[in-house]
Amino acid sequence: MLLLSVITSAVAPGLALLTFFYLKDKYDQEPLLMVLKVFLLGMIIVFPIMIIQRGLVLGLDGGPYADSFLISAGVEEAMKWFVLYHMIYNHTEFDEPYDGILYAVAISLGFATIENVMYAWYSNASFATMMMRALLPVSGHAMFGVIMGYHMGRAKFSGGVRTRKILLISLLLPWLWHGIYDFLLTNTARYWIWFIVPLMAVLWYRGMGKVARANSRSPFRFLKREEEVNL
Repeated sequence: MLLLSVITSAVAPGLALLTFFYLKDKYDQEPLLMVLKVFLLGMIIVFPIMIIQRGLVLGLDGGPYADSFLISAGVEEAMKWFVLYHMIYNHTEFDEPYDGILYAVAISLGFATIENVMYAWYSNASFATMMMRALLPVSGHAMFGVIMGYHMGRAKFSGGVRTRKILLISLLLPWLWHGIYDFLLTNTARYWIWFIVPLMAVLWYRGMGKVARANSRSPFRFLKREEEVNL
């Protein structure tokens, strides 16, 4: 029974955050089945990521910077970006800027959920530990997804102007923030919480700003207003 509670606490944060961002789509909500497929895709890519990371650990004599920025953040964000670009970027359902955020958050939370389940299973984590992970690693992955998806949405609807540059930004910025997060978490000893909490506050504040800006650029916002006026 305790194990069931811990596993539930590992899965619930990802689903709760996915629901939150799904409901933030103000003008043209995506098919729920499509969003769940991307979420499941995020779960699946955990395994190739683990293989690549293991190979890098064995092949590199890495220090804290290599571990945080290359092996951890680099591999994870590059894999998520690669899958999103090749499977979602040109999909017909990606038809407004906010869709980039939603799909990037979905794949990020799918990854974070399996990571959370594995942590709970192999470390016999307590319920309190899983609640802390919900507030930090799972929430952090969601914010890295917001950053990636926001800029991927900008690139998609930029009209061909600086598209490649913005796509590069959609990879590099979440990579950078994720690397900073991992570095602080693993290299600040007992005082990590004094660095991580302000970092998360900044990421959430800026992330919600990106959500609002992406929605404000939706081509469907005028149609929604016309429907409200007609009603």
